Amino acid sequence: MSKLKFGLVGAGGIAQAYAQAFNESKCCELVAVADVRPEAAAALAEIVGGKAYDDYKQLADLELDAVIVATPPGTHPEIACHFMEFGKPVLCEKPLTTNVADAEKIIAMAEKNNVLFTMASKFRYCDDVVKAKGILASGVLGDVLQFENAFTAKVDMSKRWNSQEEISGGGVLIDNGTHSVDIIRYFLGGVESVLVVDAGGTQGLAVDENVKMFAKTKGGVTASVDLTWGI
Repeated sequence: MSKLKFGLVGAGGIAQAYAQAFNESKCCELVAVADVRPEAAAALAEIVGGKAYDDYKQLADLELDAVIVATPPGTHPEIACHFMEFGKPVLCEKPLTTNVADAEKIIAMAEKNNVLFTMASKFRYCDDVVKAKGILASGVLGDVLQFENAFTAKVDMSKRWNSQEEISGGGVLIDNGTHSVDIIRYFLGGVESVLVVDAGGTQGLAVDENVKMFAKTKGGVTASVDLTWGI
């Protein structure tokens, strides 16, 4: 059985996790890595036994089954739409984009070309989350009225691009809050309204690093989420 062939755009931190996963996979292989830093692309390509490129557009002519986009969110629309124009399915890292208009552009491109596009919502595939989903779906807990989630860690973000708003589009809310909102939607359905309170921070970042988020689902469930890089 031949393996599915993937291309990867972006050879930063999260790309290392993809490399490990591909090396352990029996059904997929990473055959091409592109990054504007040739040395980074070459280093990652060597790990997986693929080829390195310094321009993502060079991947469009390859025989790939799908492409992974693992670059900063501001670059996602251009890169994802480029591959979907060539009919390539795309898995895009979170956060999807830095604004709604760009997200809608990506969705429209996927629909126009009838290709699969998805965001890397990894927690849907974690064993404990899958089990929790099953318990909720079974009805054994009865009606869910409130839901709480915490995505917290003390991490020095001062030198990471995630704390540079012009690149990341925001702070902990757009970075980790993406996962929390996805879990709410996965467990409880669509979100109707959201309120976010910025609780300040300790690292002196130009973006939010400690927030409290309240959400209400279309089914009437209230959700409370704690997000922080500082605790």
